[in-house]
Amino acid sequence: KYYHDQLLESDAGKAIGLSYFKERGFTQETITKFSLGYSPEQSTAFADFAIKNQYSERALEASGISMKNERGWYDRFRGRVMFPIHSVSGRVLGFGARILQSNAKAAKYLNSPENPIYHKSKVLYGMFEAKKAIAKEDICYLVEGYTDVIQMFQQGIENVVSSSGTALTPEQIRLIRRLTPNIVVLFDGDSAGLRAAIRGIDLILEQGMNVRVCSFPEGEDPDSFAKSHTKEEISKYLKESARDFIQFKTDLLLQESGND
Repeated sequence: KYYHDQLLESDAGKAIGLSYFKERGFTQETITKFSLGYSPEQSTAFADFAIKNQYSERALEASGISMKNERGWYDRFRGRVMFPIHSVSGRVLGFGARILQSNAKAAKYLNSPENPIYHKSKVLYGMFEAKKAIAKEDICYLVEGYTDVIQMFQQGIENVVSSSGTALTPEQIRLIRRLTPNIVVLFDGDSAGLRAAIRGIDLILEQGMNVRVCSFPEGEDPDSFAKSHTKEEISKYLKESARDFIQFKTDLLLQESGND
């Protein structure tokens, strides 16, 4: 709530955070739906707020949101837009945060550290928002990033989740399997995306699921593709372009071996 309020009410939140989300094409409704937020630049902004409101200092430190050194408290997510990561039942477990300055020293994305309530190998971003649609459509789309999930959701494709920047794990796949045995891996056209998709496929097969693979045109990812197409166009593309994994791997191997 603090980060969401900062985004909507503080001058810096509106000027930096909100304008970034609007630039990405997110509507006000979407920003509210995913509780997106902004963490101020000041190094102790959240720690000061939390301590003033009598949050337990021990819990604050354990959460990894603020840390302490010999000079005192400082916040982990300074000057970033915030993506809360919910449990399947909708409780906030941690955050993904994206830096907005093109500052080469800092990581572009930063996640909450593992802590007593947040185990990233057991959580899928967007699962809370997507679970009804996954069960109803009997299929789940798996993407790479937070904005991929949000953009597709906004365009009406709601049965979509992300492993939020970590390699896919068996626990995450089992979360999906409770709702549907059918999964389509969507990935960016670049080679890093490709390698991640291949690793993911083997894990999904080990869990006994039906897996298909869908890549996007060169230079596109699920976020950009969803932004420039209607729900009908996206659905049609996913239906027509998803290939079964044997076909997908065969095509890859054929490309690699050239005219051999």
